[in-house]
Amino acid sequence: MNIKHHQSALQAPVENADRLPFGRLLALTMAGFLAIMTETMPAGLLPQIGQGLGVSEAFAGQLVTVYALGSVLAAIPVVAITCSWNRRPLLLLAIGSLLVFNTITALSTHYGLTLVARFIAGMAAGVVWGLLAGYARRLVAPHLQGRALAVAGVGQPIALTIGVPLGAWLGTLYDWRGVFWIMSALSLLLLAWVRLAVPDFAGQSARQRMPIQRIFMMPGVRPVLLALFAWMLAHNILYTYIAPFLASVGLGHRVDAVLLLFGVSSIMGIWITGLLVDRWLRALTLLSLAAFTVAALVLGFSSASPWGVLLGVATWGLTFGGAPTLLQTALADMAGDGADVAQSMLVTIFNLAVAGGGVLGGVLLERAGAPSLPWAMAALALLGLVVVWSANRHGFPTGRHVTHIDRVYP
Repeated sequence: MNIKHHQSALQAPVENADRLPFGRLLALTMAGFLAIMTETMPAGLLPQIGQGLGVSEAFAGQLVTVYALGSVLAAIPVVAITCSWNRRPLLLLAIGSLLVFNTITALSTHYGLTLVARFIAGMAAGVVWGLLAGYARRLVAPHLQGRALAVAGVGQPIALTIGVPLGAWLGTLYDWRGVFWIMSALSLLLLAWVRLAVPDFAGQSARQRMPIQRIFMMPGVRPVLLALFAWMLAHNILYTYIAPFLASVGLGHRVDAVLLLFGVSSIMGIWITGLLVDRWLRALTLLSLAAFTVAALVLGFSSASPWGVLLGVATWGLTFGGAPTLLQTALADMAGDGADVAQSMLVTIFNLAVAGGGVLGGVLLERAGAPSLPWAMAALALLGLVVVWSANRHGFPTGRHVTHIDRVYP
């Protein structure tokens, strides 16, 4: 494929260079929301699931674990193998897999079969997240790519915030199988939405494809992934154990309200990031990580002040909400034609950080108590800040934010 034809393929769906195609982008938002909701929702249904499958709550909790494991193991190889496929059929296949395997989960009475269904659903979710960033950027003109990514990414913090409590609430209205039927119905509606509203894009030709190791070694890719790991690990150390931390500061009875505050702040952070990311990527990333570090310190110093904790949580959400948009934008800029495979690396690192946060936070909780969690969060956030500050040539370069498309097609 020659460069002129490739440029045409990229820009064909851009009907108005100064407007975002919200209908198309919101379909991608819904895909990301559905992938995260399918992952987190069982955590609010563990007693029902355990009783329904005849296992303990600890074993029922592995439905969340194997889903994340499926995303970790599948994201890079599946996205790499399918990089020559047209994008819409691949996205439809991933959403269709969520439909099929959520349905199997709703019907299954066998614990082993349920674990297999959850693992494959996790693989599908990894593909969804590997596609979203590149898809969103290709739907708009280069100067709107950051905003498009922010719109497509808003489903993640919403799902992370409401996934567990929404699952628990729905479980009071229906049994846990009914909740999975609802997820299947949403998947079916999303299939129709994507098929009717989202345009197709060609995959990469054999000449365009790059080996995974070459993409990983591209200048700027590794600093972005390292910053991602430090930032997400810092977040998940505290977020995973937010309930015991809040109990330690006298807010254990208001976990739902604190999570709502975090979620609303995160959405505000995404909105602000979406407005500024296309012009101020490096400055916004540095400012977000610096304020995130300050939020962790406020939480660490506020053990006797509930209002201080609430201020810290609000700042935490505000500075964390835009993190996926900032890091996905930086990674896509650095990876160029390898953006989809690079985004699958992001999915893998993200899920490893989620798992690592659970493990490291659990060790700290057992050995040093809940008050130690914000201090570990601050130390890791500071590491991420140093990585971003140091990556001033590749990864988060100084000067005007220049996208890969700007460089190839001046």
